[in-house]
Amino acid sequence: MKDVKKLQMSDSNIDRKSNKNLFSTLILKKSYFYCFFIIILIFSLDRISKFKIIEHQLENTKIYINDFLNLDLVWNTGIGFGLLSFNSSIIYNSITILIGLVIIFLIYLLVKSAFAEKIIFSIILGGAFGNFYDRLIYYAVPDFIDLHYHNFHWFTFNMADIFITVGIIMLLVRELFINEKK
Repeated sequence: MKDVKKLQMSDSNIDRKSNKNLFSTLILKKSYFYCFFIIILIFSLDRISKFKIIEHQLENTKIYINDFLNLDLVWNTGIGFGLLSFNSSIIYNSITILIGLVIIFLIYLLVKSAFAEKIIFSIILGGAFGNFYDRLIYYAVPDFIDLHYHNFHWFTFNMADIFITVGIIMLLVRELFINEKK
């Protein structure tokens, strides 16, 4: 009789453990679904915005929005905000390979991190995939958002740059202020 009770107790422990494993697996899969959705959404928004601005500027000039913002297509062969732009294909290809390695590392970080960080890395990856796609297809990234005040113009950028920047700011805030409280 005691053996039967032990067997029943151990079976119930196995059921609880398997339920916990099943639950954690479902949560894990759900978090990856959210990550994939965010990456695809940001990539799509970036692609649509670039497609529309390229299409518009084939026949038109820049779009004046107000005294601080214009949409004006510039082809960027460097990294974010036009930094490291060179006419050398060796430098361009080296930068592209380096960006590809950074994207692989970001995917690794996404897989190894907690849910909140997964979301942040997904935001960064969505923008990174958008710009990386352009580097591979067009051999340059179309930047078109021109913020300025009188004659001072900030670097021209695109939607992908916005998401990459927002993701990095969120990561820094989380690391510096939120994790500090723990």
